Amino acid sequence: MYDSPRSLQEACVDFICENIEALCEVTPVFQQSEYPCLVSGSRLTFKEGEVYFHTELSEKLLTALSEKGRLSDLTMTLFDSSTSRLRHVQLRNARMLTARGLRVLKGHKILHLEATGMKVTVNDLIGCLGEWTMQNLRSLNVARSTFMDGSRYCVVVALSKLRSLHSLNVSCTEFNRHGLEIIAEDLPQLESLDISCTRVDDISPLRKCRDRLKSLTMYNLKVSAVENVVPVLIELHQLRVLDISDEKEAHPFDMLQPSRTHIAEFLKVEVSMRHLTILDISGKDEISISTLRSFLECHRQLTFLGLIHSEACYDEIFVNPHHPDFNPNLVVTGIATESQLLEALQRYTHRPIYIQKCLYNLFRLTPNFGDARVDVIQLVLTGMQAHPGLFGVQMAATACLYNLTKGELAQKIHPKILKQIVELTLTVMENFPNHYQLQKNTLLTLCSDRILQDVAFDKYRCARLVMDCLCAFDDPSMIRMSVAICSILAAKISTSETSLLGSQQQYMRKLLSIVRSKMQTGSVDITIKFTLSALWNLTDESPTTCSVFLEEGGMHLFLEVLMTFQDECTIETKVLGLINNIAEVSKLRPHLMVPEFMTRLRILLHSCHIDVSYFAAGIIAHIASDGAVSWVVDVVTRQQLLQELGEVVVNWETPEGEMVAYRSFRPFFPLLTFHGAFQVQLWAVWAIQHVCTKNAKRYCPMLMEGGGSLILHHLHDNTEVNPNVRAICQSILDVLAAQQYSPEFL
Repeated sequence: MYDSPRSLQEACVDFICENIEALCEVTPVFQQSEYPCLVSGSRLTFKEGEVYFHTELSEKLLTALSEKGRLSDLTMTLFDSSTSRLRHVQLRNARMLTARGLRVLKGHKILHLEATGMKVTVNDLIGCLGEWTMQNLRSLNVARSTFMDGSRYCVVVALSKLRSLHSLNVSCTEFNRHGLEIIAEDLPQLESLDISCTRVDDISPLRKCRDRLKSLTMYNLKVSAVENVVPVLIELHQLRVLDISDEKEAHPFDMLQPSRTHIAEFLKVEVSMRHLTILDISGKDEISISTLRSFLECHRQLTFLGLIHSEACYDEIFVNPHHPDFNPNLVVTGIATESQLLEALQRYTHRPIYIQKCLYNLFRLTPNFGDARVDVIQLVLTGMQAHPGLFGVQMAATACLYNLTKGELAQKIHPKILKQIVELTLTVMENFPNHYQLQKNTLLTLCSDRILQDVAFDKYRCARLVMDCLCAFDDPSMIRMSVAICSILAAKISTSETSLLGSQQQYMRKLLSIVRSKMQTGSVDITIKFTLSALWNLTDESPTTCSVFLEEGGMHLFLEVLMTFQDECTIETKVLGLINNIAEVSKLRPHLMVPEFMTRLRILLHSCHIDVSYFAAGIIAHIASDGAVSWVVDVVTRQQLLQELGEVVVNWETPEGEMVAYRSFRPFFPLLTFHGAFQVQLWAVWAIQHVCTKNAKRYCPMLMEGGGSLILHHLHDNTEVNPNVRAICQSILDVLAAQQYSPEFL
């Protein structure tokens, strides 16, 4: 059903990254000469003693820490050359790293270095490399980093020291024509160059590389002398890879126009670039199909052609396998077919305009996918991750994700992938809190039983963001999804987290306003049920939330709800479940001693629905166990309620299903030890027996860990305790024994 599980090594690397603080300790370095590459008088070491990582493991751990945003000057000390080996180094968007941390690299013999999106200048980065690395480094990728020094001058001279460099990527930096002149002159082995989105406005210095340059990428490059572009390119006769793609057509009055205006001239020079295997001319709408076909006929060795933002991708020779000129060995990127789109998403990760266009077109295809497409999902996630702050990309991506995971499709997707979907979806919610359709897309994806029940993710973060969404928008469908998500998540987060959520008055007001609106219209729909469930779960073992509920007029509202929806079992159960949470808090019990409520409570105690009767009985049991509660209520006396409570409980028949879920048995212990009225103990032991028999694996350990089994044992052995209470205690102890808990602990 799923792909093969990840390797043990991958799982271990992930575990180390997530638990780096627990596994390591900061140790002082007393003799700095022993570790000359360390940044200061301290280093991070593993607690387990002598640990040494071989090359492959060192590189995987470094890459994983980088991708998870865990790299800092301190964590870099783990990669001192005395305990690790690095040959291929990947540092991606490690914005916390400074030159101090990067000095660890001096001790390593590095052949390939990728340091993209760095805050450290390229010159400083190169200054942190050891002498061996300076002489032998073969590839350097500093895309989206900076060459600007403190004086804001573009300094590229350090590149000239890397004379063994074969591949250089300076895309999306301040790299300029002067830098191009330097590397063309000083890097005699340079074969691959990426100057996309740089400040290079003249490529004529590349003539010095014409006999050795095999790969040239100049995506979205604007030049001042476009008439020189094609002649220079034609001279680069060793090229195997050429990317002269653009984002979109330039405005006719632009001072600096991209070289796209001469693509027709380039394609007509059919005798040039006989070695070319990869050509990207995306974004060039003026392509003539006939000219392009002629070019392809003369370049049969071509294996890739980029045609994003070009109508040419729709031509029959690229979309119809039965066309006589269709080349099955030619991979094409475009928007005409699924294969073109997926190839584009894979190749153009860091080109947001391309990614956005592809995702919008992919969205049109996703409703037709009959099976789970993890391959497509991973491409969508990659685009999302690369551009978290770009609305257009995230808008299209979230729409795609919903179509790719909705309904039964989610059941066929590994939880690991679903977790990535949730995490990136939550980031979108944080980055664009006020965009209606984008927030709706995220809710559509999250509102999935498979995701909410089976996937491990930060459920508190999710609940908080969904509550923010609930408060921000009045759309009925968004309200329905928001309360559905929160009702489930509120039961899964810790009591401290429910208190954090419930203490936010704007959240409570919104939830109560939804209940009030449904009550006024008499609507018993899924929205009010989910809203009541959310309130119930948020107040569970959370006195803070219960207090906020009362402060916001929740008790008066819920009394009205009980009167409005009489005999609506599901509504009554949820309302009484929440009030039962209030009854568990001794200081809040006086708020329940209202004649109208006590009258209604007495009626509900005798309900023919056992779950309604159960929660009504629980409220009575908690109130009755509190000697501080004033019983100045004309409608009923304490003794009357206790008598009726006992009669009702002993006549309950065991329900088929589990009526309720508890976080712990803590609220029951004061009732078990209350000897002022056996009816209180009777309800408590019946409730414990119910959940332990229906879900023994969950509740028996809970009862043991909380010390409840000892209390039950004492009750059972006490001959003064009511016989019915003792009999139920024996039944619970039997269930514990059946779960193979040792008798000495019972």
